[in-house]
Amino acid sequence: MHIPENYLSPSTCGVMTVAMAPVWYHAVKEVRRTVPKEKMPLLGVAAAFCFLAMMFNVPLPGGTTGHAVCGTLVAILFGPWAATIAVSIALAIQAVFFGDGGILAFGANCFNMAFVLPLLGYTVYKLIAGKNPDLNRELVAAGVGSYVGINAAALCAAIEFGIQPLLFTNAAGQALYCPYPIWVSVPAMMLGHLTIFGLAEVVFTVGILGYVRKSAPSFALDAPASAEDVSKLPRPVAILIAALVAACPVGLLAVGDAWGEWATEDLASLVGYAPEGLANGWEWGAFFPDYSIGGMPDWIGYILSAVIGVALLVIIFRLFAGSAKPQADFNAA
Repeated sequence: MHIPENYLSPSTCGVMTVAMAPVWYHAVKEVRRTVPKEKMPLLGVAAAFCFLAMMFNVPLPGGTTGHAVCGTLVAILFGPWAATIAVSIALAIQAVFFGDGGILAFGANCFNMAFVLPLLGYTVYKLIAGKNPDLNRELVAAGVGSYVGINAAALCAAIEFGIQPLLFTNAAGQALYCPYPIWVSVPAMMLGHLTIFGLAEVVFTVGILGYVRKSAPSFALDAPASAEDVSKLPRPVAILIAALVAACPVGLLAVGDAWGEWATEDLASLVGYAPEGLANGWEWGAFFPDYSIGGMPDWIGYILSAVIGVALLVIIFRLFAGSAKPQADFNAA
């Protein structure tokens, strides 16, 4: 679901970034108001769940792949606006360091996966869970909410892809950017997300939420915790992060590209020409493209990339903690 560079026109990218600007502004205000300083590093760990989930590529018959996002999971644990910031920063790290998602398309990717997904997923979750649900009801609500959220995000991405050939063509009528019109992009994107990828989102969300609720109840924002332990990473969560990092090379077993994420030459072989804007557009030189590091074997590069991503998220949110409210002020609010 990561829209690559030059699949969307610069004007589309600009519009989506402008649309996200007030969202990010409001989200930052809400995070500073609702997430206490002591909990901020744990929000970084929750963002790491998203980063790692997106590394587990899942194959779909026909040669395409997709992944979970876990945006609804973070929204349940820390609130929907915190999820917007967490997923946005995870997407920024993926784009800058690993070339996963375009720099110009960052606003569009955040709109889909960091705004639509967690807010809609969380809304559905709250409608089903109600107030003070038992664990079973909460997990059902989380599963339904996460499924709705990821499919809504996929639909937004499909529409963004699909409007490109309707709006941007050359004199010969060839698309300048994504060449597939909306009547192709929507069913193509939704097929995978309504089935395999949506199921992956449910499995990750329900599995991690159930594990955290049972083994590390102090991890979530709304969980009661003493002043001494609110900033400590619960050991079961640390074990889970380590297990996900170690297991992430499983994502390498999925063969093929996600729909809408082909290299220019691969797309040209599919449609018979290379769209001009795609072939001649701006490219960012990622530090570790495709989660590979130097001449290391792919699986080692994948694990090291996961470690780098998790470490960056924890560091960034620890830096954010400097401007967050102390726990005492948070409790008094």
